[in-house]
Amino acid sequence: MSDFDLSLGGTIVLPDRVIENGHVAVRDGKVVHVGEGAAPAARERHDLGRALVLPGAIDAQVHSLSQKDQEDFVWSTRSAAAGGVTTIVDMPYDEGNLVASAEAVRRKVAHAEPQARVDFALYGTIVPEEGATRIAEQVEAGVAAFKFSTFGTDPVRFPRIPPALLEECFAAIAQTGLTAGVHNEDDEAVRAAMAKVRASGISDYRAHALSRPPLTELLASLQIYETGAATGCPAHVVHCSLSRGYDIARSYRDQGFNATIECCIHYLTLDEEHDVARLGGKAKINPPVRSRAEVEKLWDHVRRGNVTMVSTDHVSWSENRKTDPDMLANASGVPGLEVMLPLFVKGALARDIPLSWAARLMAENPARHFRLGRKGALSIGKDADIAVLFARPQRYDAAASGHNVVGWSPYNGIELPWTVGLTYLRGQQVFDGTHVAGPGTGRFVRPGELA
Repeated sequence: MSDFDLSLGGTIVLPDRVIENGHVAVRDGKVVHVGEGAAPAARERHDLGRALVLPGAIDAQVHSLSQKDQEDFVWSTRSAAAGGVTTIVDMPYDEGNLVASAEAVRRKVAHAEPQARVDFALYGTIVPEEGATRIAEQVEAGVAAFKFSTFGTDPVRFPRIPPALLEECFAAIAQTGLTAGVHNEDDEAVRAAMAKVRASGISDYRAHALSRPPLTELLASLQIYETGAATGCPAHVVHCSLSRGYDIARSYRDQGFNATIECCIHYLTLDEEHDVARLGGKAKINPPVRSRAEVEKLWDHVRRGNVTMVSTDHVSWSENRKTDPDMLANASGVPGLEVMLPLFVKGALARDIPLSWAARLMAENPARHFRLGRKGALSIGKDADIAVLFARPQRYDAAASGHNVVGWSPYNGIELPWTVGLTYLRGQQVFDGTHVAGPGTGRFVRPGELA
């Protein structure tokens, strides 16, 4: 009998290289061998030909519970499994349960674990009136990072954290080894720009980008990194739509500061002049989707190593909250879990960017960032979280796939040359190309020291 439970042969995509004719072998849910040549004998063995075998993606930014009675973990993790995403990091801004205490963390874990089809980690945050008093207890409860916002989307569910309080929180987090992630839009500047747009009478697709011009984003990013520099806290911009933002982050790293930055897949895929003009509210995202020229500049930052990680900022708003003719009246955010990995592969191959960046930006780097030491790599001793993409061209249709709680997507109609056909979580198949594993397969994962 074979020593291996599972072996997969194909094109093995690692953070530092691609093995054209390689294999991965698994035992007891862990990777135990990666090498060249045909896949070895195993209880379950697949020779996948030219298929791309990657570490399961870690989506660093998911909102499963932003709309009450809408998506929930039963659907977000279904989309994740179908998209080769084996761990999601869920945001704390849940409608009816802001995750800002140890009790709120425990409540969310108890709620999510029976539903989850893939593993999940959690962000924590604060209630502004409580200050930083509950940061330590949330670390003890197992959050993997903290999230704040320089813009107030909602005074209760998604509050603005003013500069002095942000500094207080960063100073507290600096003692824990975790990272402070921040939504990067300057509140005062955005509100002034929004008032100017409304006074102009512009309400179509153009209104959103006009209401959040580049300076509103860049000012906030500078505040975030300077606060990190002043407190010694790792500072993370959770989404950046502008090339200039990546230049700023790189400059802080060059000065020796821990300054990381995240690019969402929509900023690498959609543009304002074609996609936002066509989709209206269904492409409304904060910060806004920018021009095609900006998209290409962001891909250049990927190529140059200036992007820390790629995520979705996934949220599945019901269609009625994304179709108001008044652009500014729509909810902000889009679903993307099912297509992040195929979209990145498509974009990278079209620009001759090595696929090793897929393994780095959507697995290795997020695992390091959130201190999920068992995750993020096809290397010995790590969890055997694996995504397999086949060269099976498909025109994406969120409703037809059956793995999304909503039937719309800004990516509908995009031709995907590579699509996810198999997903493994800790060596167990959770997606076979059609069907997803049942609820309860996933687990809550806590941060720890990197292995």
